[in-house]
Amino acid sequence: MNAPEHYSPVMPYIVLPNDADGFIKFIEEVFGAEKKLVVKDDDGNFRHAEFSINGGTIMFGQSHDEWKAFPCGMFILTDDVDGIYAKGTARGGRGNQEPGDQEYGRAAGFIDPWGNQWWLNSPAA
Repeated sequence: MNAPEHYSPVMPYIVLPNDADGFIKFIEEVFGAEKKLVVKDDDGNFRHAEFSINGGTIMFGQSHDEWKAFPCGMFILTDDVDGIYAKGTARGGRGNQEPGDQEYGRAAGFIDPWGNQWWLNSPAA
């Protein structure tokens, strides 16, 4: 199978309710996401994007008549749980798990302004 190098066997797909450009800015600032592909139609309307975060890829589009919005949940492995949580909540995310040590490692969670859940984890040694 010939797939782009940044693809993995399973990738989340989000359909945003609005403001795809704002979502792109959010994931770039919070996660250091790297743009792989952005597709707009002939009228300049946002249709599809692929961004890499810490070696994994998320895909997303913006809702329209045929695609209804739906959020997604993502689990992110990181060495910077506290820093990413702070950036995410400072940029409009709503914290739903404060950073803390768990049996399985350091963890936190927040919901972004588009309704997507982000779980952050730095596994225990």
